[in-house]
Amino acid sequence: MIRRHILPYPLLSLSLVVMWLLLQQSLSLGHVLLGSLIAIGAGRAMQALQPDPPRVRNPIAIIKLIFYVVADVLRSNIAVAIIAVSGRKHQPHPAFILMPLELTDKLGLAVLSIIVTATPGSAWLEYTPGHNTVLLHVLDVVDEDEWVRTVKHNYERLLMEIFE
Repeated sequence: MIRRHILPYPLLSLSLVVMWLLLQQSLSLGHVLLGSLIAIGAGRAMQALQPDPPRVRNPIAIIKLIFYVVADVLRSNIAVAIIAVSGRKHQPHPAFILMPLELTDKLGLAVLSIIVTATPGSAWLEYTPGHNTVLLHVLDVVDEDEWVRTVKHNYERLLMEIFE
């Protein structure tokens, strides 16, 4: 009971300590203590938010989603590197895309925002819950419709299978 009060989200706290230590240039007792205090504080703050526990409906879809994300992040890294290296030979075609969503689960939307923003060359800018749309910025858009289809098929569909 006391452990749950001090560490209401032990996995979150452990993850934060590990991330804190990975970001440091050296490992010392001070870094471990400070990271632990921050992690405990973040866990307590999360407890105050009282998030709904996630419900995973299709664990197999998680593996598919990870595959798509890794492949698309690698592909996007290469595309952005080509743009950066080629200079004026390849001028990117940046665009703002207003994309309608079917996904309504809050955790699913949060994961989708992380995926889009973690993919080089794209950023999640604004979500409008009333219209269930998201405004994205994409560095190099060749075909806007194809880009929307890719996000909806590779990410949104799988996130709906996982969370809704």
